[in-house]
Amino acid sequence: EARFTAQCTPFRHLGFFPDMAPVWEWMGTQLGDARNAETMNLFGYTGVGTQALSRFGRVTHVDASKKSVAQARENAAMAGLDDRPIRWLVEDAMKYAAREVRRGRRYDGIILDPPKFGRGPDGEVWRLEEGLPELVSDCRQLLDAHSRFLFLTVYAVRMSSLSLAGLLQELFAELPGTIEHGDLAVQEDGSGRLLPTAIFARWSNPR
Repeated sequence: EARFTAQCTPFRHLGFFPDMAPVWEWMGTQLGDARNAETMNLFGYTGVGTQALSRFGRVTHVDASKKSVAQARENAAMAGLDDRPIRWLVEDAMKYAAREVRRGRRYDGIILDPPKFGRGPDGEVWRLEEGLPELVSDCRQLLDAHSRFLFLTVYAVRMSSLSLAGLLQELFAELPGTIEHGDLAVQEDGSGRLLPTAIFARWSNPR
């Protein structure tokens, strides 16, 4: 169960993405009964996914927006998670992942939800098509044969989930596990119609 503030933003967001609810459940399934897992939420926004991950151990929450990280901390406090081992970082995701690789760090799971375009806290420019392969490559180096998952979502781009899956297949070729891809969607009340919102690719390594 997660708690958070929902409000309209200048970017037409509500502070959360309902299409991610099945993703949070899926991450929990991958982590199973783990209570000391080490996970990371890159581009963590207002932290609803971080709340879900915090049930299983330590979480590193990274977002370039100071305002979003502040809201994520408030949301966690609202959910009674003040005592959970969550690191809240206002950082450029690409720089942070590269530093973690140099430090020799390892994670049990990583979720990343990069925008099409963005700026880091020090003015760094992020363009999805240019930066994604390097970022996912760094994330791969933070995972090993004992890790559980990586989940990648992409919004508002002319790209197929097949291309995301191809990237993961290339980078994760030496690890056990399964790669899947598809669309995220929300269901319209009444008609049951599915409204597509994003594409995803994921690697999982059940234990």
